[in-house]
Amino acid sequence: MLDLIESVPENKAIFESIIITNSKIKNPCYKNIVCSISGGADSDIILDLISKIDTENKVKYIFFNTGIEYQATKNHLMFLEKKYGIKIIEIKAKIPVPLCCKKYGETFLSKQISEWIMRLQKHSFRWEYGTFEELYKKYPKCKAALRWWCNNWPKTKKGSESSYNIEYNRYLKEFMHENPPNFKISNKCCHYAKKVLAESYKLQNKIDLSITGIRKAEGGARQRAYKTCFSSDVDGTDEYRPIFWYKKKDTELYKKYYSVQNSECYSKYGLDRTGCACCPYGANYEKELEAAEKYEPKLYKAAMSIFQNSYEYTKMYHEFCEMKKAENGEKHE
Repeated sequence: MLDLIESVPENKAIFESIIITNSKIKNPCYKNIVCSISGGADSDIILDLISKIDTENKVKYIFFNTGIEYQATKNHLMFLEKKYGIKIIEIKAKIPVPLCCKKYGETFLSKQISEWIMRLQKHSFRWEYGTFEELYKKYPKCKAALRWWCNNWPKTKKGSESSYNIEYNRYLKEFMHENPPNFKISNKCCHYAKKVLAESYKLQNKIDLSITGIRKAEGGARQRAYKTCFSSDVDGTDEYRPIFWYKKKDTELYKKYYSVQNSECYSKYGLDRTGCACCPYGANYEKELEAAEKYEPKLYKAAMSIFQNSYEYTKMYHEFCEMKKAENGEKHE
């Protein structure tokens, strides 16, 4: 450990992550430790970091196969196993993404938005205007979703729109009022492809420490969900996020300093990040589709079949936003 500390680059975030990770892994209170490996860039750093510390092989590695993964990711996982001399346990989705989208509905914009829309669709909402009080009388069993639709959640302390209000996404309410979705929307694919599996695995294997590659700088729901690099779940499993405080410059320094090699999704396909392949939630899903069409045509065809309605609806929404901006004399981003 002393040799590792002495060779650390001059970077506060990296130095502290090594110190804290060492204390967590070497803590005798933790008997069963698991680390989620996705094949993404942040995941690569996590694995490299742990490999420098876990000399007793206490940590088990798991990969959640959602049912729609890049072949480049699968190839990279095999590379990681060979490079670090480890076994990455593959856990297949309880309900694969293709089947889940067919059964429950496709994703749209974000997990939270998909959740609100799913609840409203369940109660045959007509995407109509009205005050919260008026609509709540007509649809009494979907209060939280109606609060989203009616911008009923309070603004932030700084006066900006709450992310729980539909107005947080400009022109979305007007768009959906004029263009009601004619297909089912849901966030269940994430639930059955990852969340349920993670919870089940932790309970069945009596995991007392779960390590993930979440970073605060990623923003979005992850930024709001966690405040620090460490937390305890109600099931008794502690969760540790070694690179939670890393910013982009820190990840770039770590990769360069320790010669961390990412998958071809980055080096060849030109993607900025990976997750569920070609997921409509991604801000750059169109770029992913272009890469998939070029390098993994079978995956491209599968994605177009699974998410076709969502892709088309998302494109319509973006075009609607541009039209509204032009009408209002707003500058295009």
